[in-house]
Amino acid sequence: MSGSSKHGLCPAPFLQEALFTNTRGYINGRFCQEYGGHVCCLPCPLQDWRYPDNVDAKVGAAGWIAVALLPFSVFLLLTYAILPVKYTNRHYITVCFTLALACMQVAFIVPLGTKPDACYDEITPNDMYSDLSCAFTGALLLFGGIAVVTWSLLRTIALHLQVCWEIVIGPVFMWCATVAGLGVPILITAVMLHFTGVSYRFGGVCHINSENSLGDYWIPLLVFAGLALILQFATIGYCIHIYVRSLFDSDPTSTNHSGLPSYSGSVRTATARQAYKRVRRVLKMQWRSIALVITILANVIYFSVIFVQLNNSLNLTPETKARATPWLLCLVTYQDPTKCTAESKPVAIAEAKLVATMVLLAIVNMWNFIFTVRWSMIQGWIALFRGFLVERVEFVSVDARSRPADTSNYEMLNPRQNMKTPEPLVEVRSPSPAYGHGPKEVAFVGRDASYHRPTMSFSSPRPPSSSQNNKGYTWDATTSFARSNSQMDHRN
Repeated sequence: MSGSSKHGLCPAPFLQEALFTNTRGYINGRFCQEYGGHVCCLPCPLQDWRYPDNVDAKVGAAGWIAVALLPFSVFLLLTYAILPVKYTNRHYITVCFTLALACMQVAFIVPLGTKPDACYDEITPNDMYSDLSCAFTGALLLFGGIAVVTWSLLRTIALHLQVCWEIVIGPVFMWCATVAGLGVPILITAVMLHFTGVSYRFGGVCHINSENSLGDYWIPLLVFAGLALILQFATIGYCIHIYVRSLFDSDPTSTNHSGLPSYSGSVRTATARQAYKRVRRVLKMQWRSIALVITILANVIYFSVIFVQLNNSLNLTPETKARATPWLLCLVTYQDPTKCTAESKPVAIAEAKLVATMVLLAIVNMWNFIFTVRWSMIQGWIALFRGFLVERVEFVSVDARSRPADTSNYEMLNPRQNMKTPEPLVEVRSPSPAYGHGPKEVAFVGRDASYHRPTMSFSSPRPPSSSQNNKGYTWDATTSFARSNSQMDHRN
């Protein structure tokens, strides 16, 4: 049946719904209105009639922006995986947050390769059951969105506990955060796909349908984002309070320059300035995290508001039908959407707002790169390429690195004296009464060097003091390896 014959009893450009008997695709995504006792629907896709200025190309540009920015996420993930932590300061929250943003980027990139058809037939858009690309991109986009908000909330909770409650984040929090950061987004995405679903509404990426979307997805998303913002502002307020209180702290013990805190009983008695130093130290390490969370949550709230407005404007309620009537009559009269742009403004959202939303969704990972990348990461890659990270197991003496050609300066005697050829060494054995054979004694036969005994020298054995003799102690040089006084006199 040709397209013209499907108009039926409906005026052009509308098509009569009764002539389409298929049950696949997103049936509720049809934009239909009763006319003369018959249900007449606008041809699919609806966006071509509401936004006639080639909005597909503008929305599709968001995919190419995502392609251009994907290397930033890949760089961060490879940096976390390859470089040591001393260069990256990686954390499981940061890694999972980056992975969630990468999911959103991939959702925009996939349609560039698959080039999906947005419509199942002339009036019905495709959904996740009739198009595999729709199911994949919709699930990735919505999972990435709720995962980003969930990990932002966990990051904010961790910072709040450290700054305001002085709680050290340990393995217990790590496992709880991992379960919540992965389990909650998976659960919400599964519930959303089952009860609401996704379909093509504009562009090549599938978005959540209108029915039940508020309770299944948008309310949990906004609740998590709101809690994260409240905790973030509470943490910032606490920091401001600590700073103001430190200005009026007159305790001289808190201004010491030794860097050591002064305690008057316990950690709880720390002065205001000591608390400010602790908070400042934490904020110096976490200011990137604070800025990133606030930026991401601001974007998420904006996206949520835009999509909720879009759903409300397209729901076929008596109010929306009344607002759409002038536009529909204009289409019947002219059959040209470019001549009805003024009447289409009350329907859906403005084109500029729609394009801006898609672009902001595509560049959301750019904020993560700006606030996460460090110069130490670049230094780590340079060190890796130069081979500085390879462990060296060989030992090289310090003297071997720069030994001069003239080794006379390393002699114990004065190098300016004329040195004679050393004479051969003569071994002198002295028996030991304690053992059968005593150790070898080596006597240097040749020129004798003068030896000046230091005042406090203990290099030669001495007889016991009088106090030891009084206690009954006796000492015999023959019972040890030390030389006796007679031997020392013979040498001298």
